[in-house]
Amino acid sequence: MTTKTVWITGATSGFGAATVERFVAGGWRVIASGRRAERLQRLVARQGAEHVHAAAFDVRDEAAMRSAYASLPPAFAGIDLLVNNAGLALGTAPAQQADLAQWKQMIDVNVTALVTLTHLLLPQLVERRGAIVNISSIAGSYAYRGGNVYGGTKAFVTQFSQNLRCDLHGTGVRVTSVEPGMAETEFTLVRTGGDQAASDQLYAGAQPITAGDIADTIWWIANLPPHLNINRIEVMPVSQSAAGLQVHRG
Repeated sequence: MTTKTVWITGATSGFGAATVERFVAGGWRVIASGRRAERLQRLVARQGAEHVHAAAFDVRDEAAMRSAYASLPPAFAGIDLLVNNAGLALGTAPAQQADLAQWKQMIDVNVTALVTLTHLLLPQLVERRGAIVNISSIAGSYAYRGGNVYGGTKAFVTQFSQNLRCDLHGTGVRVTSVEPGMAETEFTLVRTGGDQAASDQLYAGAQPITAGDIADTIWWIANLPPHLNINRIEVMPVSQSAAGLQVHRG
């Protein structure tokens, strides 16, 4: 049986790191990319260089991305699955008080970098009848205060995934949008600028999704029979639901 290879972005923490471990455990080779080289090297040390190849670069740097792709070792050069996991939310302020630089950074990471890497790998994924899993969010479907540009970027990811499915019709390439709800990872620490108390308060008593839950979901999708496609999958903890609309009473 031929060993398959997956490229996972944002592999240094959260969903990405858990997905690296899940796919290695399942016998796949993994290209793990992210900004933090030391974390990637710890992944390689733990899993073995024969199983994980570290590609350390900022996903916003297109030249570095292309260089990482061009310099893949032969054993990792045949990519069967792209997991576009790298993404971030910055700030919790309403739009009228938000930091424009943070808006632009979210667009650069969540949208521009994602489409750049997808475009780079599409010829090979078509040739190998591979698959793409884009990590979106329920924030792309359900608006909330402070979600502004983050929710907009994730709505893009969801719609881009559906449009890819249309364009790739007949190629055998599968495309899935995975849309998690409340999940406990480093994500909220990044969003709040490292406010551990705010992160703890958000998750207290909620039994949120874990990184391992999403890794298992991606693993299941990737290993379905090749004639099946999961278009979209929305995942929430049981403690969360899409309930209630705001009403301002003057």
